[in-house]
Amino acid sequence: MEATERVLARLADAGLLLQQDRLVPSVVGIVTGESLKSSWWSHPKGRLIFGVLSELADHRDVLFTKLLAGKSTLVHRRLWPSLLGVATAREAWQTRRLSPAARRVLRRIDDGAAPKGVPGPVARELEARLLAVAREVHTASGRHALELEAWSAWSRRARCRRATSLAAARRALEQAARKLGAPLAALPWTDRSIHFER
Repeated sequence: MEATERVLARLADAGLLLQQDRLVPSVVGIVTGESLKSSWWSHPKGRLIFGVLSELADHRDVLFTKLLAGKSTLVHRRLWPSLLGVATAREAWQTRRLSPAARRVLRRIDDGAAPKGVPGPVARELEARLLAVAREVHTASGRHALELEAWSAWSRRARCRRATSLAAARRALEQAARKLGAPLAALPWTDRSIHFER
């Protein structure tokens, strides 16, 4: 699919790409050539966008996570070691004021469980703090749910080794954010973490 190739080329160059955003380059913007103010589902190219996102979700060089401004961010394989280094650091920004329910689920994940049926708010809380890898799945009832996985299990499956220096890992992700045009405050470890317009 030509649109997917365009997105992959941009992702390979920048290292990061948002799924959708009005101000920062995104998959939706690349596919439509527009800066959408509303959801892409109702756009005339909605089916094409869905197809591109589905292909990207299965692509061996792409990982979706909530890295920039709490929004769905595509991370290119070359940045995976840096992302893994930051995600597994267990710094204060990740664990401070974590809800009791999220702490319980995180303990289960750390013990090697792949918890099923985690309530959406808990799964989103862990995902936003990069404490687990989250993947959207369709349930038997046709609903969408987040499936959580430990970074250690993901890294074995993805054959990815963590960056040895946390400072270098952060710098690599910060450089990629700047290259994309995102403010550093969009990264979750900054004290002034912001959220882009939805």
